[in-house]
Amino acid sequence: MRKAHRKITRKKAIIAAAGVAVAATAAFAIPQASAHNSRPAAPNLTEMRGMVGTAWSTDPETGQTLVTADSTVNTEQWNNLLTTRSDKVQVVRAPGQFRLLAEGGDAIFAGQSRCSLGFNVTMSNGAPGILTAGHCTAAGRQWSVQQGGRAVATVQQSTFPGNGDFALLSYNNANTNAPSTVDTGNGRTVQIQRAANPRVNQNVLRMGSTTGLRSGRVTGLNATVNYPEGRVTGLIQTTVCAEGGDSGGPLFTQDGTALGLTSGGSGDCRQGGVTFFQPVTEALQVFGARLGQ
Repeated sequence: MRKAHRKITRKKAIIAAAGVAVAATAAFAIPQASAHNSRPAAPNLTEMRGMVGTAWSTDPETGQTLVTADSTVNTEQWNNLLTTRSDKVQVVRAPGQFRLLAEGGDAIFAGQSRCSLGFNVTMSNGAPGILTAGHCTAAGRQWSVQQGGRAVATVQQSTFPGNGDFALLSYNNANTNAPSTVDTGNGRTVQIQRAANPRVNQNVLRMGSTTGLRSGRVTGLNATVNYPEGRVTGLIQTTVCAEGGDSGGPLFTQDGTALGLTSGGSGDCRQGGVTFFQPVTEALQVFGARLGQ
């Protein structure tokens, strides 16, 4: 889920969290019959992996696959998914519908659209920049920190859908002070010290302008999410809740390790849900950027 990358800007080094979406419609093998056997053919696994409303992630340490289906997956599709269950494959339901959550975090705006700032970075040319979700950049190239306000950042590159959901924005003022910190609310911040890849069952935090600071744990890696807008690969799956406006916000740990950027998910922060994040290490590598000034 990747595309060309674009840039956004904002002064505080905040991170705002979350949002990716996956709606459910299904693509599965059509049962066929022969003169010798009227039993329907087994569902095609490759086609099921492309079923809208599903996410497929793995645990590298155990070799287990986690298949998650949202509420748009119908009964027939769900029954087909259940045929994949084994000691190595777990199939679970998620509340609500997978969707992109592009509205606001430590809010940044393009026109009427709002997303969240992920992490402040230093770009390959030494200038300050911003990492956020790639799907946010469909709203526009120029971003501000107030709705209808003066543009402070410009999209440089963006990827979505495809091999990820991440974007790079450059601050329009090259002298912008943009430290790699996350504003967790009430005057508190977390200094981001490093970037790393997460591990399954790791405790994590997410910050977003809509729902604030939330916690949860990682449940799967290298997730492929079938959003209505297209398939995105290589995401982190978690139990952290998120809502519209959290897209692009940061996933991190209390000790200051940057892990991801909010892509999308299902449910909300009242009933809970499933959320997906773009690994920050990949975004930094693709853009040749680094955390800190």
